[in-house]
Amino acid sequence: MKRAFPILELNNLTYSYDKKKKILRGVNAQMKTGEMYAILGSSGCGKTTLLSLIGGLESPTSGSINFNGKDISQIGLENHRKKNIVFIFQSYNLIDYMTPQENVWLTAKKPVLSLLERLGLTREEAKRNVLKLSGGQQQRVAIARALASEAPVILADEPTGNLDEDTAREIIELLKKTAHELGKCVIVVTHSKQLAEEADEVLEIQQGKLRKRESTK
Repeated sequence: MKRAFPILELNNLTYSYDKKKKILRGVNAQMKTGEMYAILGSSGCGKTTLLSLIGGLESPTSGSINFNGKDISQIGLENHRKKNIVFIFQSYNLIDYMTPQENVWLTAKKPVLSLLERLGLTREEAKRNVLKLSGGQQQRVAIARALASEAPVILADEPTGNLDEDTAREIIELLKKTAHELGKCVIVVTHSKQLAEEADEVLEIQQGKLRKRESTK
């Protein structure tokens, strides 16, 4: 396992829709490289909103998000998204007229065929249109795209939500290895108890606050 060090700090984050409906109410957290975090909570509690804030897709109503000690608003949200963050979505968000190899090339600065093979796709599958792949294979392509990026933080929104139990277990193992062996900070929004049990730290949003809870390992 690579040595962990703090990379993200959330300081008293609040977020309101239309400046009326308050979703997040003073969220504080510190997240490290080399670890996988699971964020839990009921539907509509603000899990995906928090992921969007960390990823620089939206700005908090108040509070700050620091990346390597610097406020991401000072880094510039676009620069933050380009250099520091990569997303994995439940819906995969692949370009459907491309092959897996071509999708991964979008973020890669290294050969991609060997990466796709390590994630379980054959060379033939890597050159096939992504719509001809199973859901589990498409999610592997999405993970390969994230791994090909040099961004140190991976944000995953329900990455196992559309997958069967066996495939979901394999994806969870891939995410764990990504954190532990490649030294990435992996933050996963999920409803999956199985995924939460494998996380290094479990965080739960309740009434707009983010609370650490004991792992169920």
